[in-house]
Amino acid sequence: MNMLHHMLKALPLLIGTALCSSPSSAFDLNGIWATDPELCGKMFEKQGSEVTFTQLSDLYGSGFVIDGTRIKGKMAQCSIQSQKQEGETLQLEAACATEIMRSNMQFDLRIVNEKAISRRFPGVSGMEVTYYRCTL
Repeated sequence: MNMLHHMLKALPLLIGTALCSSPSSAFDLNGIWATDPELCGKMFEKQGSEVTFTQLSDLYGSGFVIDGTRIKGKMAQCSIQSQKQEGETLQLEAACATEIMRSNMQFDLRIVNEKAISRRFPGVSGMEVTYYRCTL
């Protein structure tokens, strides 16, 4: 009984230590992302150390490449201006440019797991697209 009493008293300390010792790090977005992980090889190709879109990538779905603060899509290039993580949601602001215009965008990425994220646009309900991490 005395040993159980000591163990129960130490439990909050053990839980607190476990919570504090696990580092809370931001989700790593770097990589290649596609709407269908089975088609990554048809959407992307490596040219040296750089990942590019194949000529017919649009036929196989949507995707993008994130490298640091740069997001490269088939039609647009973006630069992440700010990123904030709240739980499983990453809130991003990005300055984007296409061949014909520039714009600032805000969107949320919900972390599904280490290999999947869902893109949501604030204020647009029902528009969520899931992307999967590719390996080439």
